[in-house]
Amino acid sequence: MTTATAFNRLALVLPLLALAACDLVRSPATQAPPPAASRAPAAPSGVTEAALQRPASARTVASLDASAAEKAAASRPAAAGASLGRTIASLGDATKGGFWIRTPLVKEPGKGRVVDRATGKSVNVDLLPLPGPDSAGSQLSLPVMTTLGVGLTDLPEVEVFRS
Repeated sequence: MTTATAFNRLALVLPLLALAACDLVRSPATQAPPPAASRAPAAPSGVTEAALQRPASARTVASLDASAAEKAAASRPAAAGASLGRTIASLGDATKGGFWIRTPLVKEPGKGRVVDRATGKSVNVDLLPLPGPDSAGSQLSLPVMTTLGVGLTDLPEVEVFRS
């Protein structure tokens, strides 16, 4: 047998051997699980599943929100006041009732109004100072957010007016 013939045969056999060896070195992640009959039964974990129960002291958004009458009163237009500027607002402490905005646009408490720039809806609010630069965001109370009709996770742009 010539060297070329032996080389040709070897060139044909080596890829077949390599392909056959692929099945022998399969990693555990790619191996099929053993049949169910050969698996050991799972040990009980001691954890039971049950439906989650709301704690008796839990408060809902509806219980923290203002009544329809309070929202209507807060939505009545107030005297036009001086614009203090625009700010991006988020939901403040939902457990603190009332109609308020905490904003760095005011330096002392007062009365005012916020107008949602997207919808034009407005709400009369207590203006509360929030430390920080004027460019920092503001916080709205839960009743203000719901009266404006924005989602609780939204970040509305509002214009703040002092009455």
